[in-house]
Amino acid sequence: MATREILLLGNENLYSTSEEISKEEIDKAKQIVSDLKDTMMSFRKKYGFGRAIAAPQINELFRIIYMNFDDREIALINPRLEFTEDEKFEMWDDCMSFPGLEVRLLRYKKCKVYYKDLQWKDCVFEPEGDLSELVQHEYDHLDGILAVQRAIDNKSYRINKNKAGCY
Repeated sequence: MATREILLLGNENLYSTSEEISKEEIDKAKQIVSDLKDTMMSFRKKYGFGRAIAAPQINELFRIIYMNFDDREIALINPRLEFTEDEKFEMWDDCMSFPGLEVRLLRYKKCKVYYKDLQWKDCVFEPEGDLSELVQHEYDHLDGILAVQRAIDNKSYRINKNKAGCY
């Protein structure tokens, strides 16, 4: 169990592409997931928000996402994202790596994600709406893409005073 430092906007490692983790490294994957959970839950307890976090945010450049929403936990190992429909929606996105800053962007309304779980079993998750957006946001972290890079235009930024000053 370890609460790790969350890398902040501007840290060059947030722009790196993560590597897949192998079956032989499952113990390492389990440790990273444990650290992601501890880090996110600590952040949530302190600041009142946070439903998912990706390994690069704690400086682990592996394709691992931890999600905790609606009393459900999911660890996505080596996820692969697929879009099942072209329909998108506009929304304001935030991130634990730039607390207080929100970015207006477009996300797909539905997606499908194929992944391994912590027992190395093949799984499929088909989120819609805000959960689809959440998966896309975290998946972007694995490819070194931040929400600020997906802004609709150069006026699509705002400060949320309720989340500003988290650090």
